[in-house]
Amino acid sequence: MSVLRRAKTWEISESEDSDAESKPDLNRDVSLEDKEAKSLNDKCKTLPSPPTKTDSSQTCALTPPRPEGSLTPSPARKRRTKEEIEVDRQKAKERKEERERQRAVRAQEKEERRQEQQRRKEAAENLKSLRPENYIKCLTVCIDPGWEWKFNIENQLLAHSITWTRNVPQQGEEGQVTAEEEQVVLVLTLADFMDIVISIKKMLDSEGEETELGIVLSPLLECLNRDAKKLVTLLVTGCELDHRSMCFPEEMLQSRLGLNNLDTEEVLVYLQLYKNISLVFLDSWQDVTDHVCAVTKALSKRPFKLLTEPSELPFCVDGSWASGVRVERDGSGLIQVWSRQIQQLNRVSPAVASTVTTSYPSPQLLLQAYQNLGSEEERKGMLAGLLVKTDGKERRIGPEISARIYRCCTAQNPQLVLD
Repeated sequence: MSVLRRAKTWEISESEDSDAESKPDLNRDVSLEDKEAKSLNDKCKTLPSPPTKTDSSQTCALTPPRPEGSLTPSPARKRRTKEEIEVDRQKAKERKEERERQRAVRAQEKEERRQEQQRRKEAAENLKSLRPENYIKCLTVCIDPGWEWKFNIENQLLAHSITWTRNVPQQGEEGQVTAEEEQVVLVLTLADFMDIVISIKKMLDSEGEETELGIVLSPLLECLNRDAKKLVTLLVTGCELDHRSMCFPEEMLQSRLGLNNLDTEEVLVYLQLYKNISLVFLDSWQDVTDHVCAVTKALSKRPFKLLTEPSELPFCVDGSWASGVRVERDGSGLIQVWSRQIQQLNRVSPAVASTVTTSYPSPQLLLQAYQNLGSEEERKGMLAGLLVKTDGKERRIGPEISARIYRCCTAQNPQLVLD
């Protein structure tokens, strides 16, 4: 209360001082106020200071106010222990390792995507290279030096022969691999072909005895024995004949070779059926060139057709006009295929085939039934007693058809006559 009175007294004193110049009669009052103020200060010094206030604030009540916020002391910073520092450091290290692990995973996924794109690109390029217009660029015509042609000339196993090689693309960094085609073209003169015919005729007449083969036939048979997959075509040139027919006229055989038609047929059967050798008779060298170009073009189309055209069995073709059966992915249609296979046998009707497939729905079941029987006669007659219903009538399959089906399913000889 005294402080407030003093502040009020000071207010009056200041106003009094401000008016002192104009009113000199009030000097006596000012001196009295000064004395009261001095006594008030002395009293203030004797009062005990409160615990929360400083001495300067008690001694001088007119001290200017402190700046805003200076009355609140700043909190002291807490020091961290070594354990806390180590824990924080370990957490920071784990976060860093996690970021590096995620970065490595993303880099690996990116590399896998890049490799997958590269594989798809290579597969597309390989498929594109198999197109006829591109595959023909990979073919190389290999010609025997006997022809004295200035192209890719190299030694061949057969003299005067033409072969083909191709570059097969490989995945990855392996590049390309050179493969040899099965087709072989052997260009012969009429005299060379006569030598072959005479040698084959002597060999057939000798009935298996060793005979001297000709200079043309001997290397040809050696080449076929070395690689049975070779497809040899004999181009006979220099003969003024109708090359659309596959044999010589009778008058030429009698005059030049001394052979009749039966002898010529035996020679052609031996070449075509036993040795898989085709014959083409040409008039001029231009025809030889056209034939080589045609074979080269056919070889260029072959790989692409093998990839794009489905390789189905002839009795599985789609369409009722072809008497085929479509086999779905779930296996439906297989029993119809099994029935059509049995119908391919001579004098086997659809009713007979249906009876067999009803009793034995698959070839494996039929073979197991044959194995369970003891003797050969029982196996041949196993199907003879099955009843066949046609037009309201019933009859049995019979021993003849039963034996034919048995031979078809169990025979090991591909040339066996079933009937």
